[in-house]
Amino acid sequence: MAKRTFKAVLLCLVAFGPLRADDSPSRVSTPSELYGELFVQVQSQRVFADSKTFVDSVPKRTPAEILEKYREAKDRDGFDLRTFTTTYFDTPQPAGEEYETQKGLDVREHIDRLWDVLTRSPGAQPMFSSRLPLPQRYVVPGGRFAEIYYWDSYFTMLGLEVSGRHDLTSAMIDNFAYLIDQYGHIPNGNRTYYVSRSQPPFFAAMVELEAKREGEDVYARRLPQLQREYAFWMDGAESLQPNAAHRRVVRLAGGEILNRYWDDRDTPREESYAEDVATARASKRPPEEVYRNLRAAAESGWDFSSRWFEDGRTLATIRTIDIVPIDLNSLLYQLERTIARACAASQQPMCVQDMTERADARKRAIVRYLWSDESGAFADYDWRAQARIERVSAATVYPLYFEVADKAQARAIALTVREHLLKPHGLVTTTFETGEQWDAPNGWAPLQWLAIDGFRRYGERALAETIAQRWVAKNLEVFRATGKLVEKYNVSATGAGGGGEYPLQDGFGWTNGVLRRLLADYPKLADD
Repeated sequence: MAKRTFKAVLLCLVAFGPLRADDSPSRVSTPSELYGELFVQVQSQRVFADSKTFVDSVPKRTPAEILEKYREAKDRDGFDLRTFTTTYFDTPQPAGEEYETQKGLDVREHIDRLWDVLTRSPGAQPMFSSRLPLPQRYVVPGGRFAEIYYWDSYFTMLGLEVSGRHDLTSAMIDNFAYLIDQYGHIPNGNRTYYVSRSQPPFFAAMVELEAKREGEDVYARRLPQLQREYAFWMDGAESLQPNAAHRRVVRLAGGEILNRYWDDRDTPREESYAEDVATARASKRPPEEVYRNLRAAAESGWDFSSRWFEDGRTLATIRTIDIVPIDLNSLLYQLERTIARACAASQQPMCVQDMTERADARKRAIVRYLWSDESGAFADYDWRAQARIERVSAATVYPLYFEVADKAQARAIALTVREHLLKPHGLVTTTFETGEQWDAPNGWAPLQWLAIDGFRRYGERALAETIAQRWVAKNLEVFRATGKLVEKYNVSATGAGGGGEYPLQDGFGWTNGVLRRLLADYPKLADD
């Protein structure tokens, strides 16, 4: 690839400096670093059923004082670790737990009321809390997820806009801009233990949502953060040799640059410590290798899925960092185009040219390496094996939503989706049943929305409406039976979804957002 195509990246790096695991603008201390051997014992002994409970707990004394007390007490007769932990820590309560659905309430009114229930205030946090402070209010997903999440928030915003809560949408985008300024990227969520990774980069899509309401000036205002996020995802691209990778960038055999998911740590996830240790033991591989791949899958948002498994079935074979994913590269194509648009709004023609060239180069690489004539879909690519992974998943709709596909590819994807992914209650995530939550039989709100609006963009309106009708009907079925909107749904049978590391969560931010938007686009579905 010509040297000039890296100009935009180099400009970002000159402006902000290279971002590395141990050189982030704001260093944070995670619970494992604060509590050392106490952390390991609490998580290993499963003092709490959910590993996330301890890392979200707030200490009643300083970590040094608590560790001193622990070391004094741990070898005494009758020492009880759970009693000790609950004595020195306040444990979290599930977000939205106190809310009770009013019987007979229309689902749209239910969602509109829930926004305030799921909204958290800005400002300082208790000393040594794992929660990162934010300057503005924000909406959390609900249940165990009592902090803001990066990619969830885009789909939540779709509903906030329909509900007229533009104040919350703008506040959340401001928060994400703040996180980029503070940490050099948007972390997975606003917790210290999430700072080593990001999530699918939807910030550009959020800016587009904001600009539709406020005008083109938004692009110019958000340009510094768009560029800095891009620098994070592209760090190391300029020095890579073919068939090599660094952090989140991969140079393919033909010299093209695409991206992968990654995490800057190779230790067990602190919020899933015991689970990750067990997976590493089962794998018979070097533990650090497994931990890195588990963390990279968490950055993908699809934690976990057969997409990342070498054998397509077993978590212990996870190899996320070997994979160039179609969803991530579609998102980065959108980010490149958005930066070009923001540069145009800022009267920077050289930047427009550079970023347009980069977007065009990425699109060519996506089509060359990730399009499969065999399956009639976009697929992930194993950059080490130099081969596409011929498994159909709902990630194939990303190139529709972000307009990477051509019309012939869109028609082929429509046929593939009808044949392999369309189920009685919406789109299934993959065709594999592994017991993981991002596999069959589960369907997820963000993937339904990306498919529905993606197909509409290519004139496949009948298929889009079919998906919308089936998904909305499923949401309403569960809501009318339980008074709840949940994280995921079983799209092949009755009832809500399941699988994964934790129980089904209620709330639920992105489900609410997508449903609220779909009922605005297809109002008759509310009466079905």
